[in-house]
Amino acid sequence: MTSGSGLLVADLVGVAVFAASGASAGVVKRLDLFGVAFVGFAAALGGGILRDLAIGAVPPLAFADWRYPVTAVLASMAVFWLHPTLNRVRRTVLLLDAAGLGLFTATGTLKALAAGVPPVGACLLGMLTAIGGGLARDLLTGQIPVVLRSEIYAVVALGGAILITVLHTLGFAGPLPLVGAAALMTGVRLLALYRRWSAPVAAP
Repeated sequence: MTSGSGLLVADLVGVAVFAASGASAGVVKRLDLFGVAFVGFAAALGGGILRDLAIGAVPPLAFADWRYPVTAVLASMAVFWLHPTLNRVRRTVLLLDAAGLGLFTATGTLKALAAGVPPVGACLLGMLTAIGGGLARDLLTGQIPVVLRSEIYAVVALGGAILITVLHTLGFAGPLPLVGAAALMTGVRLLALYRRWSAPVAAP
């Protein structure tokens, strides 16, 4: 598998898991099929659209490559129809969200670097790619966005983007480093949820 095809596969897997995360949140809010698919689409592709506009990739992949919207819609519809068989839907949402966070941070950072964005900007765009979809999902379902709460979320994405950038600079840009970094971010996010780690908040 080439680095280009590996990046595409990782990106589409990220689209699927974030779409499933968004669709699961829509199911919890009792949205209809269109609403669930729309929230899944926004969760899966919102961050990538922002990234592509920032690096001048117009039209964004969400509209230029049919595989992206089709993957998002199919994953959302699968969750809509199969959700009665899923136990503990909230835990499913959190698991899928953590996986999407890791994958999208990795692919977003690498795409920014490939577009010639300097390291600091690439790290910020990698983080934006990861949190943009979750932000859209939470706003559409009437939740305070996770990224604005005390939970360790955007910090994980930023740390992962920095790690990806360092690995890329050192010449480790193949599929294995990408998957390893994404898995590490997913694990840290899940551990933060389990241990209830949180960022400082202002005193009342």
